[in-house]
Amino acid sequence: MQENFKNIELQDIQFFKEILDSSRVIEDEETRKNYGSDETEDLCFPPAVVLKPSSTAEVSALLRYCNENRICVTPIGARTGLSGGALSIYGGVGLSLEKMNRILEIDEKNGQVTTEPGVITQVLQEACSAKGWYYAPDPSSKGSCFIGGNIAENAGGAHAVKYGVTKDFVLNLEVVLPSGEVIWTGANTLKNSTGYNLTQLMVGSEGTLGVVTRAVLKLIPLPRHQMLMLVPFYQAEQACQAVSSIFQAGLMPSSLEFMERDAIDFVLQFLDDVVVPVEDQVQAHLLIEVDGNYPEALMQDCEKMMEVLSQFDCGDPLFAEDETQKNQLWKMRRKVAEAVKSHSVYKEEDTVVPRYQLPALLRAVKETGAKYGFRSICYGHAGDGNLHVNIIKDELTDDQWHSMLPLAITEIFKQTVALGGTLSGEHGIGYVQRPYMSLAFSNVELALMKSIKNVFDPNGILNPGKVL
Repeated sequence: MQENFKNIELQDIQFFKEILDSSRVIEDEETRKNYGSDETEDLCFPPAVVLKPSSTAEVSALLRYCNENRICVTPIGARTGLSGGALSIYGGVGLSLEKMNRILEIDEKNGQVTTEPGVITQVLQEACSAKGWYYAPDPSSKGSCFIGGNIAENAGGAHAVKYGVTKDFVLNLEVVLPSGEVIWTGANTLKNSTGYNLTQLMVGSEGTLGVVTRAVLKLIPLPRHQMLMLVPFYQAEQACQAVSSIFQAGLMPSSLEFMERDAIDFVLQFLDDVVVPVEDQVQAHLLIEVDGNYPEALMQDCEKMMEVLSQFDCGDPLFAEDETQKNQLWKMRRKVAEAVKSHSVYKEEDTVVPRYQLPALLRAVKETGAKYGFRSICYGHAGDGNLHVNIIKDELTDDQWHSMLPLAITEIFKQTVALGGTLSGEHGIGYVQRPYMSLAFSNVELALMKSIKNVFDPNGILNPGKVL
């Protein structure tokens, strides 16, 4: 496909500067290199030029021109992704949406918010919370990631177990097609059975079908109270087993997070301002939150939860006594990925299985590690069956690392699919997981996806080299 794309020339740059002012057409090498990386550790694919539109009309004009001239375009958000979804594999235009960063309306009467894609997720959450409304999807990178990227990857987060992932909150999208045409995918209603669901097709499509320029998102009433506890387990698999038992008992935590012992140790070494006592025998923790409007009911849920957990080999829970301690425990969980990254070269996979199969998945990962000689550090959204598997390089040689890694990842994915799971729960496929798509889908299914891509983007200019 690469040879079909036109190299950007002087006349193209001149056109871009006619649409955008010169300050938003960026050609210097350092900036391009910066926009050619995300959080996938060691990958860098700089675009030939970075463009920063600030309106739907500008995005439309740029895409129309690029489509007519066979210039490939990669939509770029905050570059916090872990699948290489925003990397400019074939150069071309890096279309940064950071200037489209306005919250356009918080509709308090209908419980909706209309936003541009470049708004930081936490900024959106705080603006809605100030008006008594809750936008629940909360990736660990919520303090830096963009709403547009969340939509592109169908991001989840710690509260997805109770409230759902990004797709469950998207009502309607303004999308610019590769042709430059602008469409709305749905309606600003809670129910919509009118025609094909273009909205849900766009969510999770990773910028391969169109560029989202506005989003209408559902809000829910803000829960007024939360209770949070950290529960130590002396066997990691039992911590995973306890997850399913909690739900079988009729309980619905707002968050249910799993952290292996090594994950805890790494993050406590990484953070100077977080102190949590951990017994030597502890192998894993569950971080469990319940939320609602009545503290008495939450306390009853916690008591029932402890009855369930008493069936397992676990220690005394640490209950967060105040907001400061809650923030400390959440900081510990959200900083695990950074802590692992600071320790060693690593490769993270975003596996997901039906939550009852979580113990089997953890066991399979550890057996694969023993077979190929690597250490793994696992954590994730246990309530969703979503396990983040971090393969650690440690003392492995470069040759061992590069020869082992594809084999080990393939085996882990095969085991995940065999357990009824799939390749990604919330990070997307992007560039990194693309080679493994045939493990999860048949040739017929992949052909259907390619056909959909061709309908929206017949010239293949939009985010090439991703997903398919």
